[in-house]
Amino acid sequence: MQAALAQKGTHVSLRTVYRTMSEAELIHKNRRPHGITKTDSETQDRENLIKRDFTANAPLKKLLTDITEAQCADGKLYVSPIFDCYNGEIVALEMRDNMKKELCIDTVKQLREKYGRLDGTVLHSDRGCQYTSYAFRRELVTNGLIQSLSGTAHCFDNARMESFFATLKKEKLYQIPTYRMKREEVKTVIFRYIFGYYNTQRINSFNEGGLPPVALRTSKQLSHHAA
Repeated sequence: MQAALAQKGTHVSLRTVYRTMSEAELIHKNRRPHGITKTDSETQDRENLIKRDFTANAPLKKLLTDITEAQCADGKLYVSPIFDCYNGEIVALEMRDNMKKELCIDTVKQLREKYGRLDGTVLHSDRGCQYTSYAFRRELVTNGLIQSLSGTAHCFDNARMESFFATLKKEKLYQIPTYRMKREEVKTVIFRYIFGYYNTQRINSFNEGGLPPVALRTSKQLSHHAA
């Protein structure tokens, strides 16, 4: 919010912003994240390559993924995005009526279709059975991706992904009666929120100057070419 005000020419301290929002009852309560995937005990010793360092010095070098759900009138909708640590951009998105491994595999395939082979890129997730399946691991190898897995029941090992899900739900899904809407309607809402607002317009506090993800990536690319 402070960054949004600054971009409009109003410069105030964080204390002032917090006090004003508190008085207007605009401060939300933190929600403790909880996963919906189950642990595969055979991969407990898999190394966590991310180690809660969610920074990256270039696009498409350190990625996060997970699954969340939304209750719809005709059943649950499962949402599988891939998040770029460099600028907070959602770079791939699949949504289905189930959370089988194919949901996650096809999310990775979409990444390949959009950006080509990403040799050496790290893709981090929890230890859900979808991500530890042979088919998913094979897909990672095919695309040159290196797998990283969170510790068992350590939701904060994938905190930036969980933070995105919280933002999606607070800013959009909790504001509409998804339980009265069909999956296809909710899919459209999510798609438009992510690619029409979150990636391109929403202020991102992780980014320099609060720039939206696409704006930061574009700015860095222009600076690089100018140099």
